[in-house]
Amino acid sequence: MAKKVVILGAGYAGLVCALELNKLTTAQEVEIILVNKHEYHQLVTQLHEPAVGAKEEKDVTLSINSILGAKKVKFVKDVVVSIDNEAKEVKLENSKLSYDYLVVALGSETEYFGIPGLKEYSFTLKSVNQANRIREHIENCLKTYSQDKKDSKLTFVVGGAGFTGIELVGELADMLPVLAQKHNVPKDKIKLINVEAAPMILPGFDEELVSVAKKSLEARGVQFIIGTPVVQVEPGIVHLKSGDTIPTETMIWTGGVRGVPVVAEAGFETEPRGRAKVDEYMRAVGHEDVWIIGDSCFVLAPNGRPYPPTAQISTQMGENAAVNIYSTMKHMKKEKFDPVLLGAVASLGRKEAIGSIGNKMKAKGWLAYRVKDASKYRYLAKIGALLKS
Repeated sequence: MAKKVVILGAGYAGLVCALELNKLTTAQEVEIILVNKHEYHQLVTQLHEPAVGAKEEKDVTLSINSILGAKKVKFVKDVVVSIDNEAKEVKLENSKLSYDYLVVALGSETEYFGIPGLKEYSFTLKSVNQANRIREHIENCLKTYSQDKKDSKLTFVVGGAGFTGIELVGELADMLPVLAQKHNVPKDKIKLINVEAAPMILPGFDEELVSVAKKSLEARGVQFIIGTPVVQVEPGIVHLKSGDTIPTETMIWTGGVRGVPVVAEAGFETEPRGRAKVDEYMRAVGHEDVWIIGDSCFVLAPNGRPYPPTAQISTQMGENAAVNIYSTMKHMKKEKFDPVLLGAVASLGRKEAIGSIGNKMKAKGWLAYRVKDASKYRYLAKIGALLKS
């Protein structure tokens, strides 16, 4: 009798897991059900572009049904409510699903670190809907400035200087002058501020490349406030630990992630930020029939630091989980999760980027931007969406 594999979430990890499992198995061996709350797969690494209007929603979303085509993966559009790992059942808003093997790939939520007002009065950038809200808000700020001349409408603050924060700042640095001209707003009135609690931007990145990125962004008007945490956000004002305040109508928070509540509520073992602990085969600790992958889990790299929540790590987790589910079904030896890190590239807007390729090569400027572009197309080819993008 076919084993039933339920995969929750069609982000990078969940979608790749479903596609790999489809390749490894026959319809007689396995029934694969993929659950996602939207009908589309989001290219989350590209969200900074629609957030400023540089690209449209259709450029960063792909129809899940189109990707799956005639494959033996059943897609269910629904929202996960709870997981009962004793009964081996998932409760959705509109139905229930039983499983033999479960894959949890529900991504993460924004971490607000208990900062008062931050959740209530800031934008986040974790979905195409949020990107659309940011774009509409920025346009509205510039459009209505001529009516009330409030300078806070022309001050844009991005909290967090990791990948998401810096890539967003780069796009904003390019697009704000264009939007200012469109709405007849003086360019010199616009302020773009990046606030980071750590002592440097892009923590963990090569220092020489970080310096290149900082100079490029500063040359386009970005003001950095580094080593200074945000301590409170109120309507129209951001408070910093230094005692300084920034009057602004736009606070975009990119400063961290935590696990989705449904994982901890199901009784899986988690670390302090609510991400699930997993074994070397990506299984939930103490559960041989549940795999937790992508941003929903917490895995330490050999250097003792957790692997970052990146697309390349998530896709490799998806592949590893698929192989290990198949190996479990066939009573074969499982594969330990040992990702191949191909490097990291951060775009800076203006067809410019910085990146490390492999362990040794550094890239900057247009070359690094092309490398980032190539990684996107490599991923689209992997999921069979190159011709559909």
